Amino acid sequence: MSIQLTPAALERARRFLQGDPASVGLRFGVKRTGCSGWGYLVDVAHQRNERDQVFEQDGVTVLVDADSLALVDGTTIDFVKRGLNQEFVFQNPNATAACGCGESFTTQDS
Repeated sequence: MSIQLTPAALERARRFLQGDPASVGLRFGVKRTGCSGWGYLVDVAHQRNERDQVFEQDGVTVLVDADSLALVDGTTIDFVKRGLNQEFVFQNPNATAACGCGESFTTQDS
């Protein structure tokens, strides 16, 4: 099981976490949303939950809740700038389709 961050995503995550001294890491998961079923969640985590899977990469802790793990296992997270927009981009080997707007995805099992 793994979650990987590109150098750009690592740098962005470090900046987020340094701006919040109470943080314990970056929370990554999914929720039901959009037209394809699942949307990604990325936020600063302030506590570790008992069922979290914890990934460490170059000093950045990524927490993934147990319910999300099967849907995001193997995902590479990147951070890209496109013109005035900046966003995390996910390369998820479990995603079998995505909606046209890119806000949600589906998997074989969903």
